[in-house]
Amino acid sequence: MPPVLEITAGGFTFAARLEEEAAPRTVAAFRRLLPLESRIIHVRWSGEAGWIPFGDLDLGLEPENATSYPHPGEIVLYPGGVSETEILLAYGYVNFASKAGQLAGNHFATVVEGNENLRPLGVKFLWEGAQEIVFRET
Repeated sequence: MPPVLEITAGGFTFAARLEEEAAPRTVAAFRRLLPLESRIIHVRWSGEAGWIPFGDLDLGLEPENATSYPHPGEIVLYPGGVSETEILLAYGYVNFASKAGQLAGNHFATVVEGNENLRPLGVKFLWEGAQEIVFRET
């Protein structure tokens, strides 16, 4: 059985597939951060997604399997550049951007279980503020 990324946030649990074939370097860099405990907040410019900022964290990544339009359940890691390093979790329509303009993040994981709770989680961090989020590989 392939490794699964378990995500808990806002009282919900999700399972995600790591996109090892499409984004091997990004998956490897993300694994070095695990277990990852942070807070997720609603994005400012990108639409329906949550955002985990990492400031000037340098993971040594280049664009890989990059997208500006992640679909619901897709998780992208922006490795820094014109904006700060960040993880974005899409729960609806997304046009990934910052105050500096369009961004493209490395799509490295996809939610495969719990998708029905993506929108409720998004509504929760939109209206109730930052939510604890934990990523673990099982």
